[in-house]
Amino acid sequence: MNHDTPVSPRPLSHLTDAQRRVLSAAQLRAHGVTAAKTAAQCRAGGPWQQILPGVFVLHPGPPTSEERLHAALLYAGRPTAAGLVPAQARTEGEVTSYGDVMVTGLAALALYRFSSAPPLLSLDRIDVLVPRTRRLRSTGCARLVRAHAMPTTHQVSGVPVAPVARALADAVAQLSDADAVRRLLTEAVRGSHCEPAAVVRELTLARLLSRPHVVDAVDSLLAEGRAIAEDRLYAMVREHGLPDPLWNVDLRLPGGPHLGGVDIYWPEQAVAVELDTRAPRQDEDAMGSPLLERSRELGEWSEYARKREHLERLGITVVHITPKKLRESMEQQATVVRTALMASADREPSAYVVVLPR
Repeated sequence: MNHDTPVSPRPLSHLTDAQRRVLSAAQLRAHGVTAAKTAAQCRAGGPWQQILPGVFVLHPGPPTSEERLHAALLYAGRPTAAGLVPAQARTEGEVTSYGDVMVTGLAALALYRFSSAPPLLSLDRIDVLVPRTRRLRSTGCARLVRAHAMPTTHQVSGVPVAPVARALADAVAQLSDADAVRRLLTEAVRGSHCEPAAVVRELTLARLLSRPHVVDAVDSLLAEGRAIAEDRLYAMVREHGLPDPLWNVDLRLPGGPHLGGVDIYWPEQAVAVELDTRAPRQDEDAMGSPLLERSRELGEWSEYARKREHLERLGITVVHITPKKLRESMEQQATVVRTALMASADREPSAYVVVLPR
């Protein structure tokens, strides 16, 4: 027995969709097709074609965008015959295994239905995220993007796809058009695909914030994200029957130092709400370093914590709300704020503070 001898031959008659029309050499062998027969089928004028090394399209016409997508995944993932899902299992909702790889970049954003991303059909190459140790090269329609640590895979229409923030960073890395970058980042936030801080973190790790057109787009992104979060904060107060507060104010001690700004303040109850929209800073000497990235986040958290501790020593309760929590569980956040307001009656009176518009 040699490597071309099929172990458990299976018929090809059930191969009807894109996943089944595109197979690797290992999968063909599992169907009982030897390397010699595959080569014969792929001769000029033959019924099959080789689209990528070790990956074949089982018809002679131009591959569809979906077929190119699956071909790129098969090439990058190199699944063995064991990775082929039986036809019966597929009808029950299971998906083909491609190993530890996933679609990223513009192709992933197209799968997420970004209107600002070009359609799959117009993409010359499919970006596939692979572990950095994978010993393959980009070729044909497959462009390999290496990752030091693979993110959690999302399934979109049975296709393994990188999270939106990572896909955005990989797409931006290939773009020099400032308007295109801005449109993609803006749609990610407006469409509630991900939070601005997550996008900035991925762009930082990819060392893309040294590019002026990316920095400009990020400034717009953060402003957009902040505006959307503030709108949700207004909606939380209005829709969940919270008392009318003071909005966007600075707190100071009488004749003393500035205590900091807060997004909402109820002076009678001495309760403040602050949106936590922290994002990594664009320090020139820290681009792309996960360790320094973590240090910056800890530094920003320490600043928030010091401010909160100072206010609470003065008897002011500070509720921190992230945009993500506000988006995903507004009612729960309103309950947290309402509880803080009700608990004010049981606390010692707070210190007198001066409230100024911010």
